[in-house]
Amino acid sequence: MCKIAPEIVAENAAGEKIVTAREETAQNLTGVWNGRYFYPRELAPVSFVATLFETASALTGTTHEPASPATSALRYATLEGRRDGRAVVFVKTYTNGGPNAQPIDYSGRLNGDATEIEGIWRIRGNWSGKFLMVRAPAKAVSVERKAAERV
Repeated sequence: MCKIAPEIVAENAAGEKIVTAREETAQNLTGVWNGRYFYPRELAPVSFVATLFETASALTGTTHEPASPATSALRYATLEGRRDGRAVVFVKTYTNGGPNAQPIDYSGRLNGDATEIEGIWRIRGNWSGKFLMVRAPAKAVSVERKAAERV
């Protein structure tokens, strides 16, 4: 999705005023994202799935991830944050994380084609690590074409 920004008035080398338009990519982040966060120590990285909803610059969503490597149980969280251009920030709050679960701040940067968000997660006053989210590819739609030959 492209959005044309307001016109920009500038002067050329001859001092003449010229009017141009600037094109900006403003792709909505709504969708399913596959992610992975990394610990600062020798702990294994954790994969997660996030579903994001972007309305204006507000972000909301949910995530699910393995509760631990030893079980098949899942941990669920809600996301609330915002997007400002390529900057993406949100707070992840576990809904079934137990009494010790703390909100986790995520701060990342969206790549040029809006398919990846990379950044840092931080537990306030505790520790932090890196994360990467990749937009799940859209389902391919196949179209069958039939050719007719004259006999």
